[in-house]
Amino acid sequence: MVLSFVSGVVTRLGDPNIGKHLLRDEGEVVVDEVTHHWFAYVRPLVETALALALLVGSWFVSVHVAWALIIAAVVLMVRAGWMALGVVRDRFVVTNMRVFRVHGVLSQSLATMPLSRILDISVQKPLHGRLLGFGHFCFESAAQEQGLRDIRYVGRPDDRDLAIQRVVQRAGLRGPRVPN
Repeated sequence: MVLSFVSGVVTRLGDPNIGKHLLRDEGEVVVDEVTHHWFAYVRPLVETALALALLVGSWFVSVHVAWALIIAAVVLMVRAGWMALGVVRDRFVVTNMRVFRVHGVLSQSLATMPLSRILDISVQKPLHGRLLGFGHFCFESAAQEQGLRDIRYVGRPDDRDLAIQRVVQRAGLRGPRVPN
């Protein structure tokens, strides 16, 4: 029962509610909703492990030192939880009309780019990203500084790039396909 309660709370906190941003009356449908690759959780996980090590270490030192270790552990746990929640709530969405990104924990930010404004998509895959299956997107448009420029830790970046290119092609925003 406690586990299901915790699971429900995490689900509610982690859902940025993408549906409310869709133009359903205009026929907009989600093609792909991208969450972060599991590698984006490594830093919060390392901080959680460090906090647990501080808690265990507090058992073996004097009481005068133990309280400082416990406070440091609690601060690290809260920080790690906040970072993990930020990763969970960060979504990149590809629709048949546009791409947009929703992120933020307490305040939510929305950055949108119509498919017609996408000039170029760069996919950067560092070595560890190639080994683990993630990459980073960099969108180029006529307006160089926008909130949708860099999308980090995207799982299966080549498949996602092809999906975006397919949506752009189907929308007729690139020239017609020329047969060989």
